[in-house]
Amino acid sequence: METVNWRDYISVDPSVCHGKACIKGTRVMVSVVLDNLAAGLSPADITRAYPAVSRESVQAAIAYAAELARERVVPLPT
Repeated sequence: METVNWRDYISVDPSVCHGKACIKGTRVMVSVVLDNLAAGLSPADITRAYPAVSRESVQAAIAYAAELARERVVPLPT
């Protein structure tokens, strides 16, 4: 699988979706893509539901989330 540079597919604009990370050129938030993946939808399901979102954009959303996970530690209850 080809590595996708998430910066090519993700944008943050204070005037779009309250500054939440979105797929470039759309109002589809990265969190929506990730929520759909977490719910068991495949990338193909997501691109069908959101025609403006490409398979590469879905991969970019995953890469963006991975980047955030490296930057922030969320303590888990013991």
